[in-house]
Amino acid sequence: MATITKKKILNQATFGGTAYGNLTALAFNLTTNATGAFTDSDTATGIAIADVVRLGVLPAGMKLLDSQLIVSDAFTASVTTSIGFAYVDGVDSAAVPQNATYFGTGLSLASVARLRNAATNAPVTLPKDAYLILTTAGVANAVVGVADVIVEGVLTGAP
Repeated sequence: MATITKKKILNQATFGGTAYGNLTALAFNLTTNATGAFTDSDTATGIAIADVVRLGVLPAGMKLLDSQLIVSDAFTASVTTSIGFAYVDGVDSAAVPQNATYFGTGLSLASVARLRNAATNAPVTLPKDAYLILTTAGVANAVVGVADVIVEGVLTGAP
């Protein structure tokens, strides 16, 4: 029986530039008002079908591992979403293509729930800053709703 060892196993960095590690969880909130508009956004109109909502920025060098969608106040019945990322500079990357459904698709915002990432995408390390995006489907939102997206990853430092 052979023993097979990964190359450079003794030289692997287990932490970033800090003694306490580099695993992080970034939280992003989506709260809508009575007309269905994102309250902390640059528009006062309700979120419509196929709208892309930028919730925040995932930093360059972040290795994306997992996510959760927590709906604590339901949106309009039949509202669904996809969660993914798009690069801040608008230019795609051949190494890590932007992906509007990276963290999941067809996720219901219409009922309170805690949804764990069920997508089978392999972990990727972002080569540059990317927006965390939520793309709506089903119907337009027209009610107060509250959802939080938590993205877990390893901060490896900017490439």
